[in-house]
Amino acid sequence: MVRTLINPLSRRTLLGYGAVALASPLLLSTRSVWAADEHDHAGHGDAAPSAEPNGTGEFIKLDAPQKLKLAINLNAVCLAPVVVAHSEGFFNKHNLDVEFVNFGNSTEVLLEAIATNKADAGIGMALRWLKALEQGFDVKLTAGTHGGCMRLLSANGSAIGSLADLKGKAIGVTDMAAPDRNFFSILLQRHGVDPVKDVEWKLYPADLLGTALDKGEVQAISGSDPFMYRLIKGGQAHELASNLSEEYANLSCCVVGVSGTLVRGDKRAAAALTQAILEAHDYSVKHPDVVAKGFEKFALNTNAAEVQAIMHDHTHGHHAVGQALSTEIVTYVNDLKTVEVFDSSTDAVAFAKEITADVFS
Repeated sequence: MVRTLINPLSRRTLLGYGAVALASPLLLSTRSVWAADEHDHAGHGDAAPSAEPNGTGEFIKLDAPQKLKLAINLNAVCLAPVVVAHSEGFFNKHNLDVEFVNFGNSTEVLLEAIATNKADAGIGMALRWLKALEQGFDVKLTAGTHGGCMRLLSANGSAIGSLADLKGKAIGVTDMAAPDRNFFSILLQRHGVDPVKDVEWKLYPADLLGTALDKGEVQAISGSDPFMYRLIKGGQAHELASNLSEEYANLSCCVVGVSGTLVRGDKRAAAALTQAILEAHDYSVKHPDVVAKGFEKFALNTNAAEVQAIMHDHTHGHHAVGQALSTEIVTYVNDLKTVEVFDSSTDAVAFAKEITADVFS
């Protein structure tokens, strides 16, 4: 069931947990597969998988069916594995009856919905959620689901060939508080470009970023797929960096957030839900065609072939739970301090401990 809640530089390097290469129409990139299970396409039923996502322990099946509400942007390509989890049986085999709440509003409203139990959990981008979680929402992060989603592009044939070349230039974005703007601000800073003083950020609707690049109004654009993917595939632009660049190749970009009430009151249910979501991502690594086809009914202005190609450019086999997740959060918070998103006095370790929960311990 789906409800709508009113009010969403180096190339991708070898991941350190074991990798599998997947061909994309765009490029050949490498992927980490922690536990990509071979599930039967036609109904998983109650069969336990051969292996669970790394760090999640034994397969969890609740003693009795439990209804949970999951807030999710059903149109987000990177969440396709979760969106099709119903048809592929990933929730049912854990004895979970999951209702999707199609969420299309601000991060603060989404987190408030989870914190006040209007939804039991949600999925969103870490770099969008972290600053909001500083406000004290009763939401605990239980897993990082995958990496990828954000790209920084420059026009083909332009003089911009590196991040350093963007000093004194303009970059088009869709939102001044967007996770991609935050992330590429961090990368620019690392490459000697002050993201506040040395770069002009200009706002455009996502579908006009390519036009702005063509007209020379900006020298680079930042955003997520499918818009960024299409500009590369169409020969209009090339990728300067992504949120899988350099040491970020092993970090998650999207996270699972569960209400503090559920974590404290029924930790096993929170763990089962998280495990099912990670299993769906692992499944998409081996069966991107099945996931892409199943996602078509939810997708806006895209198709199965494009979704499959985009998923190949993400790391759906990489997950972080427990201490690994806390470590990733610490990395992000410390980096966000360098671009003044977090105050320099913020204790990243204490903050990560406060907003995460190891539901598998």
